[in-house]
Amino acid sequence: MKILFVSLAALLAAGYAPAQVSVQLALDQDQFLPHEAIRLTVKITNTSGEQLHLGADPDWLTFGVESPDEPVVGQNGDVPVVEPFDLESSQMATKHVNLEPYFQMDHAGRYKVTATLRIKQWAQAYKSTPIHLDVIHGAELWSQAFGVMVATNQPPEARKYTLLRANYLREQLRLYLQVSSGDGVRVYKLAALGPLVSFNFPEEQVDRISQLHVLWQTGAQSFSYMIVGPDGETESQEVYDNFNSRPHLSVTSTGDVVVLGGVRRPKPGEVPTVKLPEAPPFPTADSGNKTKP
Repeated sequence: MKILFVSLAALLAAGYAPAQVSVQLALDQDQFLPHEAIRLTVKITNTSGEQLHLGADPDWLTFGVESPDEPVVGQNGDVPVVEPFDLESSQMATKHVNLEPYFQMDHAGRYKVTATLRIKQWAQAYKSTPIHLDVIHGAELWSQAFGVMVATNQPPEARKYTLLRANYLREQLRLYLQVSSGDGVRVYKLAALGPLVSFNFPEEQVDRISQLHVLWQTGAQSFSYMIVGPDGETESQEVYDNFNSRPHLSVTSTGDVVVLGGVRRPKPGEVPTVKLPEAPPFPTADSGNKTKP
């Protein structure tokens, strides 16, 4: 992943006073469902007065995960971090990684994450302050098996869409989508679709090309509509408002899924630019003294 650099002058002006070399971790959120991407930000600050050569070795930056039930959480592989770069003194580098594919955090519970930075030119290692996250379970709302072509002259592969609801931070209900193998053993993707009101159950429909259409209520009068492909990637996303009629999904005679009712909220790029009328020309000194022919 791309390494981002920040001059330390701005950090010092904000009252940031690091050691010679420091490693800090940050998460965008601290609760995750099993198999949800765990995107971790690693910030490396250099105030040693010497340029550091980092990123060339596979073990220059390593991660450890622990839980109360498992002192060392099992790994599926090493987090890929090789990307050589130089970090000047008075600079901070930022690297983003996804821990989920490489650590077995499938069970609900609290996990502790640390990172270790190894500086080869000094033969020294620096460990970050631990950061904690919670893995929580969601409640299954709906699931449906479907087939997808993955190779020519082969039968379709069985997969399954599952919609889950989770109480994020005990304050907000979130709707999640999981795409898995037909038996549910292998999870291809799990992602949050967005907030969900407590009194609403989503509408869902799989179309003739195995895309999932989901319509759910996010506010008093607002609804989100999303089309997701068999790989779990978002194909389209819209917002509808309940003006005069409530939006709902409908299947056409050709097998297409459409939204009927409600009013689609235009996206920023679709709002036409209103051009103001041109002002009349200002009169000039000779405009009232023209001689008639």
